[in-house]
Amino acid sequence: MPQSQATCGWQGGWFETAARRYTRAVEGNIRSDCHLIMATTKGGAIRHEFRTDSGLRYSGRDRVGTVSFLPAGCERRLSLEHVAWEWGAIAVHPGSVAADIMSIAPFIEPSDPFLYGLIAQMKNLLSVDGALDATYCSVMTIALAEYLLRRSGRPVRAKGIRQLSARQLRMTMERIDHLLPQPVQIADLATPLGISEGHFYRAFRGAAGRTPVQAISERRVERAASLLAQTDCSVNRIALEVGLASPSHLARLFRTILGTTPSEYRREFRAVAVPARNDQDEAIRSG
Repeated sequence: MPQSQATCGWQGGWFETAARRYTRAVEGNIRSDCHLIMATTKGGAIRHEFRTDSGLRYSGRDRVGTVSFLPAGCERRLSLEHVAWEWGAIAVHPGSVAADIMSIAPFIEPSDPFLYGLIAQMKNLLSVDGALDATYCSVMTIALAEYLLRRSGRPVRAKGIRQLSARQLRMTMERIDHLLPQPVQIADLATPLGISEGHFYRAFRGAAGRTPVQAISERRVERAASLLAQTDCSVNRIALEVGLASPSHLARLFRTILGTTPSEYRREFRAVAVPARNDQDEAIRSG
């Protein structure tokens, strides 16, 4: 068993990261109802041997950057020698987004920048914020499924309209505003329109000129800025009010979108607002 472990889930799957101190030998089986994408993020093993019930065999070193894919229901029987590592894994539920990747064969690669980069980024965000944003995760699940299909040489289906209509876009933005205080899944926005999540993502970007994640982040910052200006609520409380799990996530969005922090924004707003109010009071007295 790993010595430390952290997990965060969303509607379409979950992410897990764990660490193991030096162990001379490890043996075990991996089998899941979800598709698993795994990566070594630190350390590794002098020797890693495994075989899957689909016939894939591997024997070699395991080092930082090694990534592998195990489809749902496929079992991997493994043994490791002289292992000390940290790893991360993305689990994707076999549903509408990931249905097409069910038939992709298991694989292991010493390097895959996209898969490793995604797992490393999720690991870092979970460490900093203590949670993962559901919108980000659901969008990355779509990107992950499409990447795996392209990697296997299979075509990615892109049927239907190229972009949302003006009415669909307006309905979507209204729904985003309604759902803002809670985690927003792409399915929450796609289902009312009767289209798939992958189709929605592409059609929204075509109509809005930005991704759903960017649009939701902008709405969250707008509402947070209003609360900072009009209330004395703490930054922690405001982060929760706009559907974010931590103030660090809110601060990151503020820096990206407004180029400042929530506390600096509140300070600057009040520095401007107080003299303006004093000027109004003086005008009233003079009149």
